Amino acid sequence: MSRQDRVILCMKWGTLYPADYVNVLYSACRKNLTGDFRFVCLTDDSAGFFDGIEAFPIPELKLSEGMERSGQWKKVVIYAADLYGLTGRALFIDLDMVICGNLDAFFDYPSGFVTTDMGDDWRPNPTGKAKPAPGTCLFAFNLGQEAQILNRFLAAPQKAADEYVIEQEWVGAQASSMDYWPAGWVISFKRHLRQPIGLDLFLPPKLPPKDARVLAFHGEPRPADLIRPKAGFWDRFPHMGHGQVKWIADYWVENGGRLPG
Repeated sequence: MSRQDRVILCMKWGTLYPADYVNVLYSACRKNLTGDFRFVCLTDDSAGFFDGIEAFPIPELKLSEGMERSGQWKKVVIYAADLYGLTGRALFIDLDMVICGNLDAFFDYPSGFVTTDMGDDWRPNPTGKAKPAPGTCLFAFNLGQEAQILNRFLAAPQKAADEYVIEQEWVGAQASSMDYWPAGWVISFKRHLRQPIGLDLFLPPKLPPKDARVLAFHGEPRPADLIRPKAGFWDRFPHMGHGQVKWIADYWVENGGRLPG
């Protein structure tokens, strides 16, 4: 694939995620993707972005006040039939993800719409029997070829929100097809690396396994919570994770991020 054929997409709005999140993701993708690609951020504020990051405004959706406040439904704009003329294969990555392996295979995976299964294996007490649950923290699709996801939403936004509650469930129901990344490619910090209750007071989080490619932070904590030089408790009781996690802090700094005070 040429540079025009491979696009990494992300989104940033509001003040929760500063520019460092975009810059670190861009730098980490640059190190872990062979050859050329475009890195595009849809945003309401591109101040502080590194050179090489293409920034475009987030298209307006005319959401209700409640939907606008939650923010999550903004992501459906990326399925537009024409998104700023972008073409080829897109890999969407949430900002609170840590790249820990090569990304080439995410573009080469032979399925139309491929996403992360946030089902059984990501739950506190997996049973091995739960159905896949499509998540939209990291997924790939062909630009302009899933326009029905956006168009059906625009036809009745509130109805979509009432019936599906969260954006990822809507996408899972409306996508033309759905496949999932192989197990272990995208792992959860909470479920796979956090130490068990009690041990987390004494032991730092585990390192990602060598075959993991991306580490997902969903909800709390976020990467910035774990890299503070004088971090206190960053987990929720009864979990007791605390202190700076050095390998995440090193990743952050090596990819151009700044350590918070």
